[in-house]
Amino acid sequence: MSQDKHRALPLLPLGALAAGFGLAGMAAAQTPPAAPAPATPASAPADTKDTVLPTVKAKASAVRQGKDSVQATTTSIGKGTQELRDIPQSVTVVTERLIDDRNLDTLKEALHNTAGISFQAAEGGEEDIRLRGFSLNSTGDIFIDGIRDPAFYERDTFNVDRLEVLRGSASVLFGRGSTGGAVNQVNKQPLLFGRNEVDLTLGSGRYARATADLNVRTGENAALRVNVMKTDADQWGNFIDKEGLAATFAFGIGTRDEFSAGIYHLDNHNGVHYGMPWLAPTAGSTDRVLVPADPKNYYGAASDYSAGGADYATLSHIHRFGLDGELKTVLRVAKFERDLRASAVRFCTRNATTGANPECPATAPALATINANTILTRGNNNKIQDLDTVQFQSDYSGRFTLGGIKNALQAGVDASKEEFTNFGAANPPGVTITKPKTTLGTPNDGGSVDEALRVLSVNRTFEAKAFGLYAQNLMQLHPQWKLLTGLRWDRFEGDYNTPQIGTTAPTQRARSDSLWSKRIGVLYQPSAFQSYHLSYGTSFNTSGDTYQYDALSSNTPPEGSRNFELGGKLDLADGNLSLRFALFHAVKTNERNRDELTVNATNYVLSGQRHAAGIELDVAGRIAPAWEVFASYAFIPDAEIDKASSVNGTTLQGERVGARPGGTPKHSGTVWTTYKLGSAWRVGGGINVRSADAPPLVETFKAPAYTTGDLMAEYVLKDLSFKLNVTNVTNKLYADILYRGHYIPGKPRTVQLTTSYRF
Repeated sequence: MSQDKHRALPLLPLGALAAGFGLAGMAAAQTPPAAPAPATPASAPADTKDTVLPTVKAKASAVRQGKDSVQATTTSIGKGTQELRDIPQSVTVVTERLIDDRNLDTLKEALHNTAGISFQAAEGGEEDIRLRGFSLNSTGDIFIDGIRDPAFYERDTFNVDRLEVLRGSASVLFGRGSTGGAVNQVNKQPLLFGRNEVDLTLGSGRYARATADLNVRTGENAALRVNVMKTDADQWGNFIDKEGLAATFAFGIGTRDEFSAGIYHLDNHNGVHYGMPWLAPTAGSTDRVLVPADPKNYYGAASDYSAGGADYATLSHIHRFGLDGELKTVLRVAKFERDLRASAVRFCTRNATTGANPECPATAPALATINANTILTRGNNNKIQDLDTVQFQSDYSGRFTLGGIKNALQAGVDASKEEFTNFGAANPPGVTITKPKTTLGTPNDGGSVDEALRVLSVNRTFEAKAFGLYAQNLMQLHPQWKLLTGLRWDRFEGDYNTPQIGTTAPTQRARSDSLWSKRIGVLYQPSAFQSYHLSYGTSFNTSGDTYQYDALSSNTPPEGSRNFELGGKLDLADGNLSLRFALFHAVKTNERNRDELTVNATNYVLSGQRHAAGIELDVAGRIAPAWEVFASYAFIPDAEIDKASSVNGTTLQGERVGARPGGTPKHSGTVWTTYKLGSAWRVGGGINVRSADAPPLVETFKAPAYTTGDLMAEYVLKDLSFKLNVTNVTNKLYADILYRGHYIPGKPRTVQLTTSYRF
């Protein structure tokens, strides 16, 4: 891989937008629009000889999805399409309507609209997503259409139909994964009916975003769906420059054999806000506060960037066995690239021993002494990585009756191969690349270095192979009782290598693991509008989840965890409003720790334990025909480190016994509501809240609690609409992403105007 490849990645021409408009125009001229069929997801072909359509239930008229509502009643995160009421586990769905209403352009922004989510900043600049206080591994717990999306990159929502968050253990469905749950991004698919849409958004920070969602019916049971995106912004120094294209062609839609082929391309060349250092309120204090600076201020170097993206191709086939079963087989080949050049911003202090930084004070500032002249340093934090993957999975879902008992069976097999390459970025011989200092009063000062001078070389590789088999069955034991049982077997193999680097000898480490995951749930459904559940599930994390082994982890078996949940789902207001609630207790039973008997251990001991317990609430849908609401709230009063390894009372790794784990706020949530005023106007607003929370491995201080507010107003004139969004109305300064050495401020006040044309 060449250095130039990572320095300036190729850009998708803006002509893709124009081409999309032209394609839609030709389709409109040549193909009359199909009449909508409200009872089914696609218009039925004229020849129904081989057509297999889903059973239409009386309750289907109450379904509100996609552009129509913030409410969802079905999900595909549980393998195959299922009603949410039949899943004995909590699922939060962020629909396209909510994504559009709040202008949620990235996965991170969309996840902010689900409770129990927090973000920890990692040393490599990637985000460590926490759900219910447990880490969602970016390489293991994020999926696209049920297939693992195993890379570090800034995910965009331009091709997302909805976002599904499964809470609790998910290993029966997906294999290796965290205790907290899984996130599934559902891509937009071709339809036999529908409207095209073009959007243009302009806003604060010289923000400009253009998207087009074009659906063309090409035959009686065939269609093409194309989505394109281009976004540019200055953002006061933390710039955005990205573009994307997603195209999927499907034929045989709704028939016995349905085929689809799709491509996806996302190219990022964005800025990167690595954060601000924590500030002591007084000299010598162990407490910390936020630096009193405008949240829009950017102090990284002008030459910093986060480049890369994703390219993948997907082939899919669905064979339907009448109305009672189907087999879906998917093959995806993907390539991901990442090139991050960031600055860790710190307070400059003079080194009395070496004489370095003579212009800086001897100690870091405190709240009483910090001012516009406070000097800040910029460190070098680089991550350059490539990842190539091949993934295959085949899932069967079907219904049958045995011994008078109705069953809904899901079973499948999946396999993957992932090849990871990590590059070091060193100074050239005889050259030291030092980023210029700046001051608190001069944000976005233009200071930069020539990143192209850095010499790239491979410093580690990792090859992962995974294979899994699973089956789960939902039995109708009684008209009001159902029992779900599931079992999965996985094998994961990892091979880690480092080359000879100077006098450091090469290393080779490998391990393989085989293990079982379990899931069981009982559902009580006294009516079509009520469903209550009690469930238990297990999950595991392998040592190679982050594509590397150290000398200890290569000898350490996977971690394990278990989840208990008691909850329910209610449909109110004649099915137009959904309420979800859950009581949960999650335990990681054998967290990795160093050996308690000796510091010079050869492996980590799975002796640690932590737990989190709380309650969650979701409300989504229409309270009245003109009044719509989405709310998600989590209260986690009980979270604690139960066991940790130590030598003579000193913790060797991890958090202290009895401490509350970082990234587990007691309260978190969001509320969004809109009201339609007559036929043209719709207004909305919402709040986002999070209680005080500590960074990981920190007990002496917490990031302060915060509440932010957002507003929206929309005017619709036939096929043309105008929407005004104001985010963080009060320009609140808050710590959104936390790390023990720094924090990343949340989005400042932004104003955006979106013009949409539907045809």
